[in-house]
Amino acid sequence: MKVQEIMERSGIQQTGRAIAYIKDALEEIILKSETHIEVERQDLKKDKRYYDLPFNCIKILDIRCKNQNNAEGDYHSIPRSIYTPNKGDSDGI
Repeated sequence: MKVQEIMERSGIQQTGRAIAYIKDALEEIILKSETHIEVERQDLKKDKRYYDLPFNCIKILDIRCKNQNNAEGDYHSIPRSIYTPNKGDSDGI
């Protein structure tokens, strides 16, 4: 569908405003639907709690670790921790 057709159907007369609405709608669709999913893999380091995330990261869907609570070499999700850990770590802020 062309911009002119969208303008006719919606009754908008200004082209700039119609394009701005279209851009806003596309951005909202991108943010709400998980269409651009990328996988980031990082090696875990002993006694390290904080890791750098990619600059373009908007939303983290899942964090998985190999051999997490199993010995088969499968990837399993790591439960989310919302509280401060009981034991101190060297990365502590």
